[in-house]
Amino acid sequence: MFRDALQGVRVLDFSQIAAGPACSMLLADMGAHVIKVEPPGGDLGRTLGPGWVGADSALFHAFNRNKQGICLDLKTPGGVATALRLADQCDVLVESMRPGVMDRLGLGYEQVRERNPSVVYCSISAYGQVGPYAQRAGVDGILQADTGLMSIIGVPGAEPCKVQAPIVDVVTGHMACTGILAKLLQRGRDGRGGHLDVNLMNAAISLQVPSFASYLSDKALPARLGSAAPYSAPNEAFEAADGWVMVAAYMGNRWERLCHVLGREELAFDERFATSKSRTTNRAQLRQALNEVFRTRTVAAWIEALLAEDILCAKVATYEDLLAHPQLEANALLATVDVPGFGPLQVPGFPINSREENAAAQAPAPTIGQHTREVLRASGFDGREIEHLLAEGAVS
Repeated sequence: MFRDALQGVRVLDFSQIAAGPACSMLLADMGAHVIKVEPPGGDLGRTLGPGWVGADSALFHAFNRNKQGICLDLKTPGGVATALRLADQCDVLVESMRPGVMDRLGLGYEQVRERNPSVVYCSISAYGQVGPYAQRAGVDGILQADTGLMSIIGVPGAEPCKVQAPIVDVVTGHMACTGILAKLLQRGRDGRGGHLDVNLMNAAISLQVPSFASYLSDKALPARLGSAAPYSAPNEAFEAADGWVMVAAYMGNRWERLCHVLGREELAFDERFATSKSRTTNRAQLRQALNEVFRTRTVAAWIEALLAEDILCAKVATYEDLLAHPQLEANALLATVDVPGFGPLQVPGFPINSREENAAAQAPAPTIGQHTREVLRASGFDGREIEHLLAEGAVS
């Protein structure tokens, strides 16, 4: 199981909300011992609803399972000193503060590396650690706008639209996790750690490789195409009698088979639609011709007919549909955590080997400072030191 993969790896996580917590959650899911450090008020992600699990948001619980929680006040000397002692024993440190903040606190990469030369230190920011925008704050939606992603989402003439799921945050977390794993592998060979600069801007651009590469080649701005793919047709959603069906019939002879299923065999030989290039060039006319037919039958009827001809298709589903999807159950992607005071809570689980990984016991996200005493004791603080830190408010 993946729960054995990172056993013995100790992670100190100062990140909040989504990108950093997604990264450290993946590490925890793979067996790392993750210590989540929160300020006295807690991770801001606890307040971001809707979707509430007691006093905290579902978002917080979704990104913080399998971690221990400690509460440190980094505005106090005792809090910083405690954080440094914890960092001395960690293999990985993750932080998502604005560039320079950790340095000013005395917890920057060079300061931690001087005490712990082999540390893998991962900084997650909006725009990166250097450059004219380094000090500019940003969140998922801001980077969707600033990197052009919002310019290619939606339908012609409509207001700007974003991906409603925080896709930039999540892919940034996955990239950070990938970088950390690579650094740990390298450290196993040469004993050296390093500083990773992972940022939302790079992640957002990496999501747009096909469209941005196309623009770089010909400098033609991509159009908003709704559900359609700019590089192929038909590859979009069509309106049926009772909903929408997504169809991808642009490859091989699937286009000809689609024409047969629709009872419009002549379209396969129409010069406007005979090749992949001509179909994308004449997309509007193609869509008009196909829509007239798709509106005549239900989604279920079309899917049955299309699948019989091995034509790629799917219902445009809601989350209600997704929850009833038979493959979701087969993949066992949902994990269950038992939240004290609330009860069982389903969350999206670990996506690799999900059937075995998500069946294992999952620890719920910690309450603020839940494991403070336990973490400090395990890190070598004696009882007297712990009580002193609690009394002065450095930890809580």
